[in-house]
Amino acid sequence: MTTRPREEPDVLVGGYRLLAKIGEGGMGVVHLARRDDGQRVALKVLRPHVVGDDDGRARLEREVDSLSRVHSRWVAEIVDADPWAAVPWIATRYVPGLSLHDHVLEEGPVRGADLLWFAGCLAEGLDAVHAVGVLHRDVKPSNVLMEGRTPILIDFGLAKLADDPRMTQTGWLIGTPGYLAPEILHGDDATEASDVHAWAATVAYAGTGRAPFGRGPSAAVMDRVRRGEHDLSGLTGDLARVVAAALDPEPANRPELWEVLDWLRPQTTRVRRVVPPPP
Repeated sequence: MTTRPREEPDVLVGGYRLLAKIGEGGMGVVHLARRDDGQRVALKVLRPHVVGDDDGRARLEREVDSLSRVHSRWVAEIVDADPWAAVPWIATRYVPGLSLHDHVLEEGPVRGADLLWFAGCLAEGLDAVHAVGVLHRDVKPSNVLMEGRTPILIDFGLAKLADDPRMTQTGWLIGTPGYLAPEILHGDDATEASDVHAWAATVAYAGTGRAPFGRGPSAAVMDRVRRGEHDLSGLTGDLARVVAAALDPEPANRPELWEVLDWLRPQTTRVRRVVPPPP
């Protein structure tokens, strides 16, 4: 999702004035919006089929309640929402930057110390989401916004709405094949290990400028994901080894997020002693 705005007619949603359309995806349309007090937010207007009936709205309300407890500098946290509005909406902190996908296209891959910083900050954001008992389920370059050299995770947890069989049966949420863990492609439930796999694929994209499982027909990409056939050329050192381990097709073989953070934090977000990378 790009954050370059397109101006639009004067519209109010939940007390927020829509200023510009800044993105669009399967769940809805995202607008830059402003409250009367001047606060700017990214306001997502959800598509009707995402929420559905009153049961769907109640589920969304529970999800918003959980996600509102996420507070992290590395996450675009929820600041307001109305699941019961005629058209439900969610407002999150506005991050005035390009998505990682667009940033790499314009600036090239992230290198050296900046890449370590990127990997550490993205893992911190994921840890903040997991800390409230929620999975992200959709970590990928378009769901990471760049605030300078710092990644900000967006759209966390909302993909859980896809648990509704009315959506999965119609194929509403397919996801991005190269960033979905193998177990999800096999039809198993997502776990924290699935988010770790997506973290690694996103770090690989940041550092190489390429999707680690290549391009081409979705079926071919998904087959490479299932087999663990990735291309990490361009990544070096311990980070390359950690990313490769986190892309293992078997969830049990991947390092846990706390292990990744225990290695990255002393070099990035909590500089102190350096510890060896996880096995």
